[in-house]
Parts: sequence; structure tokens; C-alpha cells
Amino acid sequence: MDAFIGFVTKEFKQIYRDKRTLLVLFGMPIIQMLLFGFAIRNEVEDAKVMVLDASRDEVTQQIISKVDASKYFTIEGHIQRYDAIEDLFQQGEIDEVLVFESDFARKLQRDEQPAVHIITDASNPNLAQLIQQYSSSIIVDYQQRMSDDDRIQQGGIGTNVNMLFNPQLESVNLFVPGLIAVILMLISALMTSISITREKEMGNMEILLVSPLRPAQIIIGKVLPYLVLAFVNVLTVLVMARWVFTVPFRGSYSLFLAESLLFIFTALALGVYISTRADDQQTAMMASLAGLLLPTVLLSGFIFPISSMPVILQWISNLIPARWFLVIVRSIMLKDSGLLLLWKETLILVIMTVGFIALSVKNFKIRLE
Repeated sequence: MDAFIGFVTKEFKQIYRDKRTLLVLFGMPIIQMLLFGFAIRNEVEDAKVMVLDASRDEVTQQIISKVDASKYFTIEGHIQRYDAIEDLFQQGEIDEVLVFESDFARKLQRDEQPAVHIITDASNPNLAQLIQQYSSSIIVDYQQRMSDDDRIQQGGIGTNVNMLFNPQLESVNLFVPGLIAVILMLISALMTSISITREKEMGNMEILLVSPLRPAQIIIGKVLPYLVLAFVNVLTVLVMARWVFTVPFRGSYSLFLAESLLFIFTALALGVYISTRADDQQTAMMASLAGLLLPTVLLSGFIFPISSMPVILQWISNLIPARWFLVIVRSIMLKDSGLLLLWKETLILVIMTVGFIALSVKNFKIRLE
């Protein structure tokens, strides 16, 4: 029995001395609880709303004020033309447009039924449905209160819902473009970091560094196969999305492939940076899975809307390359957006790529010295 107790005590001490094991045992559950607890939310907060009010009377102003007073919505401003709505959604800056008919209050007084048109961006069908339901509830609640005061007669207010870009609310149109970002991140960053650290762990890196090849040629030689394989995966996923899952593709194929190539470069640069910081495959894999896979799935907007997350997680999501690539992919595939509308996301990916390459070169030189 003493021998058994001694063996168990030795195992506890061994775990206590291994910092990486302690990190997995105690760090990972805390990280997962924080991410899953805060990121997995179905409610909507601060959805951005634009208003097209052709009536501008007392009733429409009261409804707009009631929507703005809700914690779920923020009125961003007013527009004057109906044909400007699609451009607004393509820019990705708003979540909903409320359109009021002309002579709204007068129609109510004449016992007619004027309608509020609720237009949402259904490229994210879950978010679009929630926003539409919240908006309808606020209008119904307003109508109920006014009916109690005998200010609305029997006609009442009607609500018409219009979903742009994905009117059938197909969830596959949300997840398949998102999977492209997840797959590219895993193949490019994870596999590259493990491949390079494997050479370091086996002692082959020193042999390569004393060879006639320059350090940059060694890194390029390790990364190039994954660049080709990742691009082949882009083509494969694109073919499957288009003809197996019948996801619509309304934008430019050349722009989509160019943006995908940029994202692959970003992920490869990130993978190389991880490999310069990690000493072995286990560390590289842990860093990639904990630092890339979970944030990419939970905080990039792949499943859960970023606008519903706490502010601090929204800030963190800005550091995740997949967040910006997801906007690009969904905008090109579902909205036919061009580079003029996606320049900000493209520029952020370029800056991230240059930043990761600069950090990798710096760390690599330190190691050589």
C-alpha cells in the first residue's frame, strides 16, 4: 500500500512540475468556460438600424423612438431612397432597415392598415430572424399600448418582412462560406507550425541552417507545399459549395480566389510565427488549437454574431484573421460585393500578414544569434 501511495504522490508531483500539463488541466477549462459562456449567445444587442420614413409624422416618430430606446437596436440614421438599401447591406455596416409608408398616421386614423417594412440581411439567417422577431414585437407592443388608449382603431399596423441575399434562410449559406476560413486556417497555420517545429525537435533545422540554403529559402521551402495544398483546397471547397450544397455565388470568382490567396498567406505567416516561438510539436499544436481553432470558430462570427458578444470579446475578435476573411467570403458569395466595398477587410489582412512575417523574421534572427 505504501508503494502505491508513493506512486500516486510521484504522479501528482510530476504533473505539478510540468507547466504545460498544468496549463492544459487548469488553463484550458477556464479559457473554454469564458469563450463558450460569453460567445455562445442567441440574443441580439445593439443591432444597427437605418430608417426610411416617408411619413415623418407623430406615429412613425414614436415607433422609431421606441425601437431606439430598446437595448436590442440602435438607430444609425435616416435614408431618403429605397434603392440605397441594398448598397447599405453590401457595405456591412447595418443589420436592418425600417421602411414606413407615407401618410402613416392618417391611414391609421382612417382605420386602414399602414405597414412597416422590416428589411434584414439574411446572409446570416439566425441573426436576421432574431432581428425581425424583435422588431415585430416592439411594433406589436406599441400597437397594443395605443389600442388601450383608443389611439389606434381596428385597422392596426401591419408588418412586412423582407430578407435580402438569402430569402430562403438556408443555414448552409451561412456555414459553408465560414467553413472555408476554418479549413484554410487549420491547414495553413496549424500544419505549417507543426511541420517546422518537427524539424527543430528532430534536430534537422540545424543541419538545414548549415546547408547552402539561406534561412529564407528554408522557410519558403517548408511553406510552399502548404500554400499549394491550401489553394487546391480552396478550389475543392468552392466546387463543393457551388454544386454539392448549391450555395449561391453572385460575386467575382477572380476576386474570391485573390482574397483566398491573401488569407492563405496570412495563415501561413501566422503558422511560421508560432513555429518560431514553439520549441516542439506539442507546444505548436497547443498554441494553434487554443489560440487559433477555438477563437476562429467562436469569435470570428462563423456561428455566433459578434455584435451579441461582450465588448471585450468584440475587441479580441478584431485580432482574429478569420473574422475579416469571413466578411469577405460571405460578401462576395452572397452579396456580389466588390473590392471597393471590401478594401478595409483586405487592408487589415495585408497588415496582419506583414506583421506576422516581420515578427517571424525577428524571432528567427534571435534564434540564429
